[in-house]
Amino acid sequence: MATIGGQYLSITDLAKRMTADDKIADVIDILTQTNEVLDDMVWVEGNLPTGHLTTIRTGLPQATWRLLYQGAQPQKSTTAQITDTTGMLETYSIVDKDLADLNGNAADFRLSEDEAFLEGMNQQMAQTLFYGNIAANPERFQGLAPRYNTVQNSVAETANNVIDGGGTGSTNTSVWLLVWGKRTIHGIYPKGSKAGLTHEDVSTPAPIDDGTGGKYQAYQTKYQWKCGLTVRDWRFAVRIANIDVPSLAGASPINLQRLFIRAISKVPSLKLGRPVFYVNRAVKTWADIQQTEKPTLGFHTVEDAQGNPLTAFRGIPIRLVDQLLNTEARVV
Repeated sequence: MATIGGQYLSITDLAKRMTADDKIADVIDILTQTNEVLDDMVWVEGNLPTGHLTTIRTGLPQATWRLLYQGAQPQKSTTAQITDTTGMLETYSIVDKDLADLNGNAADFRLSEDEAFLEGMNQQMAQTLFYGNIAANPERFQGLAPRYNTVQNSVAETANNVIDGGGTGSTNTSVWLLVWGKRTIHGIYPKGSKAGLTHEDVSTPAPIDDGTGGKYQAYQTKYQWKCGLTVRDWRFAVRIANIDVPSLAGASPINLQRLFIRAISKVPSLKLGRPVFYVNRAVKTWADIQQTEKPTLGFHTVEDAQGNPLTAFRGIPIRLVDQLLNTEARVV
């Protein structure tokens, strides 16, 4: 049976969205976030129905320093293949036709729901991009943090690109330097499908089973996002982990400039894609403060394509991602 007031809208929900003149109110959405990483991602159609297969070179052939009358041994390079899978983020908005048609505001009422669904899915996508772990949630895709989850070089090759910010507790955050490009890091969608979040409106009210054998007419909207992430070359992502958030405002704050410089030095070339730093609101605030108090540092203000001020470090834009946590455990 349909759970009114749970996953289905009720007449009380409708009443809370009405103005005094019986129109749908302009909803002030205090739950919106800024996750600019979604604006920057490069998207490529996968070469598999469920993801993308990348072939990487793992070994180079070695030539011979040859003496006269001495032969050179034939050699070969070696390669390996890595498969990144996609996930399918999907939900439905179902509204009883008679509820939506009250006062003749069905279109406006449904639009007020659309905005909430799109924002919610954007937040889930940004969260999975950084923290998605297919070992714990196999229906999702593998995010960045599980790929760059240690600073011990003997454990994983990607550890070479994880910088220890010194935090030891569980109030840490991470800064990410990503170089977006078709040969470096990019988003993927399954072969033969559409890129981005799709929105399918069932404009003709369809009969719905209420769970007890009864039927009612309802407007339905389907939202779906088939998406994933492939790190084609691990050298083009750098994680500055273990940044203790409370210490940013302390008497001896972390030197963010040094950490950002170290991150840049890890990348083989910034010219192979579009480099961007991603930080949460706490780090962004203190980067701006350091830029203001010590303008000789590498932090400076530039303008984006629309002429809006943007903090950058040595020409690399610093973008805000509210889904980056302040409660990360120490990366060891």
